Amino acid sequence: MTKPTSTSRVLAACALCAATILFGACRGAASSTEASTAAVATSSSSDDRRGVRLDASQLAQVRIEELSTHAPADTIKATGAVEFNADRMSKILPPVAGQVRQLTLNVGDTVRKDDVLFVLNSREAAAAITDHLASHKDLDLAEKTFAMTQDLFEHQAASRIALQQAESELSKARAKVQQTEEVLQVLGLESHPSEDLSQRQSRLPVRAPIGGTVIERNVTNGQFVGPDNPPLITIADLASVWVQADVFERDLRHITIGQKADVTTAAYPNDRFSAQVARIATVVDPQTRTAKVRFIVANPGGRLKPGMFASIALFLPEAPSALTIPAKAVFVENSRTFAYVQVAPLSFVRRPVETAAAGSDRLRVVGGLEPGDRVVSDGVLLLRQLEADTPGQ
Repeated sequence: MTKPTSTSRVLAACALCAATILFGACRGAASSTEASTAAVATSSSSDDRRGVRLDASQLAQVRIEELSTHAPADTIKATGAVEFNADRMSKILPPVAGQVRQLTLNVGDTVRKDDVLFVLNSREAAAAITDHLASHKDLDLAEKTFAMTQDLFEHQAASRIALQQAESELSKARAKVQQTEEVLQVLGLESHPSEDLSQRQSRLPVRAPIGGTVIERNVTNGQFVGPDNPPLITIADLASVWVQADVFERDLRHITIGQKADVTTAAYPNDRFSAQVARIATVVDPQTRTAKVRFIVANPGGRLKPGMFASIALFLPEAPSALTIPAKAVFVENSRTFAYVQVAPLSFVRRPVETAAAGSDRLRVVGGLEPGDRVVSDGVLLLRQLEADTPGQ
């Protein structure tokens, strides 16, 4: 074997040294790359986990909500005014001209259906009663005449022409009775046939068509009135009332006839009156961008008075179970959506979230939060300001 020369040994040593230096340089570059990647990841993670710490006084200024898939149903808020239920009102007009007698009612009095409100002395009423009584007498005579003529005709003691004439007179008498009964019906006398009309003379009792409360009286005893007069008495059934509310057009798509609602008033702030949607207006006010929605409201004890200011909470249909968050709990920064989550009694961190529309003031959580998370639902601006003022954030 040939022994290596001194020159060969020198070249080999140089090659080994160069390889060692190159390996060290490559390893250093790889370590530098890994460190840079880790720094970026840490920076990204720290951007999403920024912390904010509050003191007790600051904590009192924020509201925290624990997320649940069984969040309370959403509502639409509106304001309006109480009105009489026009479907349960009656305005009393005199059926004929006459003089008002025996009027004792005053505004605020309660009446029942068919109660006599006042008596009207009227020549037209007297004439109608007289005609009705006379028509019955004529009918009685016509029936007897027809029966006798028919008996004579059967025994060949009367002609067929006489029988036909008697039958015609009977038909006329029956028609006359029907006509006078219709006149009495218009006068309001048909509902009480047991009363002796012959004793009425010219006195026509005017009765209440519904039960309720007298809310208006425009007549006095002895006053002469006629069909052209304005309503003499107005009666309203206050067992239910209307509330006319102004609802923004953006909320109309959530409202249907029959939908349930609660009504509250300043007079009874702790009481909730049951209501439901009775009518939705067909037009929107171009100035206020609202539409009139009528609610029919149960009024036990007549506590709701027309003219009262009312607040309405309209319940939206329940949506399928889903995790939702108040819309004002999220904020957008650098094209990303965040929410503040409580991680300790006084500590909060921002967390990126994904949301979708769910209602008028809530969002459905698509990702980033879980049931049981406690998020800041009110006071986000305070936390953002504190976070911006914190050194190193």
